[in-house]
Amino acid sequence: MAGRYKSDLKWSEVTPKASWLNRRQIMATAGAGALGAIAGPAFASLGAKKTAFGDGLEPNTLEEITSYNNFYEFGTDKGDPARNAHALTTDPWSVKIDGMVEKPGDYSFDDIMKGVSLEERIYRFRCVERWSMVIPWVGFELADLLERVGVQPGAKYVAFETALRPDEMPGVNYPIIEWPYKEGLRLDEAMHPLTLIATGLYDEPMPKQNGAPLRLVVPWKYGYKSIKSIARITLVDEQPPTAWETYSAAEYGFYSNVNPERDHPRWSQAYERRVGGGLFAKQMPTQKFNGYEPEVADLYAGMDLQKYH
Repeated sequence: MAGRYKSDLKWSEVTPKASWLNRRQIMATAGAGALGAIAGPAFASLGAKKTAFGDGLEPNTLEEITSYNNFYEFGTDKGDPARNAHALTTDPWSVKIDGMVEKPGDYSFDDIMKGVSLEERIYRFRCVERWSMVIPWVGFELADLLERVGVQPGAKYVAFETALRPDEMPGVNYPIIEWPYKEGLRLDEAMHPLTLIATGLYDEPMPKQNGAPLRLVVPWKYGYKSIKSIARITLVDEQPPTAWETYSAAEYGFYSNVNPERDHPRWSQAYERRVGGGLFAKQMPTQKFNGYEPEVADLYAGMDLQKYH
């Protein structure tokens, strides 16, 4: 299943590793927290296979990706995760996999990574707030993990939970949403070849502020569907509750597919602004399914995407 979908994104357009390493060293010297929270050995390359995905846009810099993001467990300001996520303990790490699976259990990070073939993929990333990036993720297909644990007949959905650690996550001490953070996918969405468990960026281990050590990446959906710092995966036969849908179902649906034809109740989704070159310098039209319509539209054939948003 790996690499099934080919595109015109060029790996030559990724910022050279030497360039961002130099910037990383400069920022570390300056005391910046954004790059000081890398999980695992600081400069250990993941050695991932490179594959082509995306639309030819130049990926955002490592600084942009690691210093401007949402991770409400560490605060609601875009810079809070970079400032606060250093407190997260990622080693050791385990994920409880349960529900309708043949091999339930608590799987350590090392168990999950055994025999995994990592890939680097450049994906568009689109936030429901209308900002966007292009990110070179390192990871493996979620389907590979689900196949290893064995999906039982009758399972229809995959539910996810983020770790809940009040001593390490200052944001969970405030009732912004219901904690722990929850997300979910339909099983066919979870098994789709574009759906990744990401373990790194730019061929380096995942920064804590971006969801170390394991996070979901579903590139055709708004960013909040790509749950960070996964602590539990559960196979179920009914649609699971999700954090933002529970908060406001009128604003945040279960599917949350990027759709310029369905506005958020408080703002248009017809356009987005690319982070970089000045905070919001590049405005562009939103692409349906975030540009992945040829690959994923058949998952929703016959569905009313206004109703099932």
